[in-house]
Parts: sequence; structure tokens; C-alpha cells
Amino acid sequence: MPLMSVDRRTFLAAGTALSLLGSASRASAQAFTIPGDFTRFPIWPGVAPGSVGVSVTEKEGLRRPDSPPDDTYFEHVVTPTLTMLRPKKPNGAAMLLIPGGGYIRVAIGLEGYEIARRLASAGYTCFILLYRLPGDGWGAGPEAPLQDAQRALRMVRSMAAKETFDPARIGVMGFSAGGHLAGWLATQGAPAAYAPIDATDSQPLGVQVAALMYPVIMMDGPSAHAGSRRQLLGADPTPDRARAYSLDQHVAAGAPATFIAHAIDDKTVPVENSTAMMMALKQQNVPVEAHIFESGGHGFGVGAKAAAAAGWPELFLAFARRHGV
Repeated sequence: MPLMSVDRRTFLAAGTALSLLGSASRASAQAFTIPGDFTRFPIWPGVAPGSVGVSVTEKEGLRRPDSPPDDTYFEHVVTPTLTMLRPKKPNGAAMLLIPGGGYIRVAIGLEGYEIARRLASAGYTCFILLYRLPGDGWGAGPEAPLQDAQRALRMVRSMAAKETFDPARIGVMGFSAGGHLAGWLATQGAPAAYAPIDATDSQPLGVQVAALMYPVIMMDGPSAHAGSRRQLLGADPTPDRARAYSLDQHVAAGAPATFIAHAIDDKTVPVENSTAMMMALKQQNVPVEAHIFESGGHGFGVGAKAAAAAGWPELFLAFARRHGV
């Protein structure tokens, strides 16, 4: 089947849709600008699925008071987007990046722009996903972020011919709660969580490589991240419902080769999330490489803050190359 491509008219239409949707729901977005080397476009034509009754107002803000202008987060996302960074020297592969934020916000600066620049320097065409949050009243409830991740992956794949990367050489990388979403997409990505709406949805959902960075994996037990679980499943999910969203309980043979990184001193998401996922992948004979660093805490990003974890990008790049990405 020939690949669909996103041409200039598609980008113009996407920009118009983003402008129209944003005028009523992005009260603070005008205070921030996308870094000049990135391009942003919405993933859905018109409004996202299940929007009837959704009344939240999208907000963008600085992650910390002293953050630089592009170190931002989003809350109450109503217009899911991809933000693309083209490499100067393409290597023929692409990465879908999914920032974290406890399923209550999306830290697009720390775990989006910074990571994309590092991977683009190695030749990857990078796409950062800004996804809807499960507590905002979307019709799909906890599956709303998965709908966005699936649609984003299909859109990335549809752009392969135009952007000169191989549609079979696509990976996904997620951080914290974004690691949960990335793992969900990678290990349970099919069938689709939404009805097809256009030709983009004919694209397959698989990825070649997954990278789970200090990920939320478990929704039950003492190592669950309570904040992510509350946002995804409510204050008191039944044990069966919690297990249904615990990724280590649902790994199947045929999952993509998976890279995992976590710091043992993480006080936010216990390292047991990563070790449980590692063992679940191993039991299914899925290629897995896990790095448990002595220090780094939570949210170490590209590792500049923590010497022990600082080398993870090179470790991941070597892993990705070994597995064809």
C-alpha cells in the first residue's frame, strides 16, 4: 500500500484548524512560542474524538519559575499535536517522543524539545506528542491518551516518504507517565482505540523499538504511582481494573525490543516499575535492555543533572541501532 504523505496543503489546513480551535481554548498559549527549529501541527482533523461535554481550557506554563521560555508544560490539552524536528543529517529513522507529567500535565520542554534535539543530532526525525489527559472528561476516558498516541504514530508513518525515513524504522520513547503511554502503545497498540476517520488511519500501529524512561508501569500494589493511577482510573479503582492498566500484566510475545532506564533513588516512581516490566518482557522472550542507575532521581531527562545517568542517550542509541532503528 503506498504511503500517504502530509503535503503543504495539509500543513496549512492543520495550522488553520489549530488556530480556530486554539482561539477559544488556549488562553495562555500566546505567551509562549515554539522553538524556531520545530514545526507543530494537530493530529486530528477538527476536534478530537469524544469531545462532547468537554469544557476544560488548555493552558501552557513554565515548568519552574526560573525555566527558560521553552521549558514549558501543558494542562487540559484540547488540541493534541505533533511537534516535529528534522535532523540535519537524517539516518532514515524516526522517533515518537511522549513526555510525562503524571497524566495531569505534559512536560513538553524537559522531555520533548531537549530529547528531540539530542536524538536529531544522531540523525532521527523526531516527533513530540502533546496528548489529551484522562481526567478531563473525554468520551474515551482513560483511553483518550492512547487514541492520541495511535493517531500520532499513524501520522508519523504516513509522513515517511515526504520526510525520507523508513516507515519500518520508527521507535517510541516515553518518560514517566509518558513511559506508560509509550509502553501501552508498543505492547498493546492494536486494535485501534478509535474508529478510522481518514486515510491516515490505514497505517499500521507497530513500532520497531520502544524506550521506557523511568516509566510508570504498575497501577496496583505498593509500587504504583498513585498520582498517575488517580488521573487514569479514579480515586479507588477495583483491583481488576488497576491490573488491566498495569503494563507488566499484558506483555505479549512479539512486543518490540525495549530499552528501559531508571534511577534507583527515584522517589516519585519506584524503580520496581522498571524491573517488573523487564521481567515481563523477558518472560515473553522480547529483547530487553535495562539500566538501573545509582543516582538520578526522577525526571533526569537527557541526564545533565545526574552523572550516573548522563550516559543513557548513548546506551539507547547503540541499542536502537542493534535493533534496526
